[in-house]
Amino acid sequence: MDVKAGLFYIFSAVLLFAAFRVITARNPVHAALFLVLAFFQAAMVWMLLKAEFLAIVLVLVYVGAVMVLFLFVVMMLDINLDSIRQGFWRHFPLAATVGALIALEMAAVLMGGFGGGEPPRVTVVLGQAPGQFSNTRELGTLLYTQYLYPLEIASVLLLVAIIAAIALTLRERKDSKAISSSEQIRVQARDRVQVLKMTATQPAIAVEQGADAAAPADTEKKA
Repeated sequence: MDVKAGLFYIFSAVLLFAAFRVITARNPVHAALFLVLAFFQAAMVWMLLKAEFLAIVLVLVYVGAVMVLFLFVVMMLDINLDSIRQGFWRHFPLAATVGALIALEMAAVLMGGFGGGEPPRVTVVLGQAPGQFSNTRELGTLLYTQYLYPLEIASVLLLVAIIAAIALTLRERKDSKAISSSEQIRVQARDRVQVLKMTATQPAIAVEQGADAAAPADTEKKA
């Protein structure tokens, strides 16, 4: 076994462990951190396959943006873990059924891919040096031509996820103080400052000052 195969097994083992901890961690923040670790290991596997662009995109986009957003949303939602754990065993049969279905579909696809069919054909462009071939250019051409509609659907799903995260974060809470923007826009000048006329409840300040000033003069005369 060479060094490349050994690194593949190491990265794959850490990836499987991190993915397992994502679904078994009790704390959602720990689950998000394990998911970041899983993304890093998947990026390393892409690097071993000489797909540098996919590895960099996986780290920059998913780890640097999406997972940071998920982590902040999980921390700001203030999730009550006790209430979530109460319904675990009630939903476990449905979750196990869905997991088994996904596992069977993945097994069918993977077993079909390792079936020993004909090797893929490599298209060679005449007059193009091997060093001039770019994975990024070929991936972009394939992504924005043959897979344009799936790309647009994925972008719409991400937009819906961002809107849902913002809506969950800005939900009405009893301990939060917020002012409606529409009420601020409709406010007028006379509503900002209001002058009130109130009756005096104490004697005038001038009378008190006069009495205080006369008191020292009387004491001097007595002295």
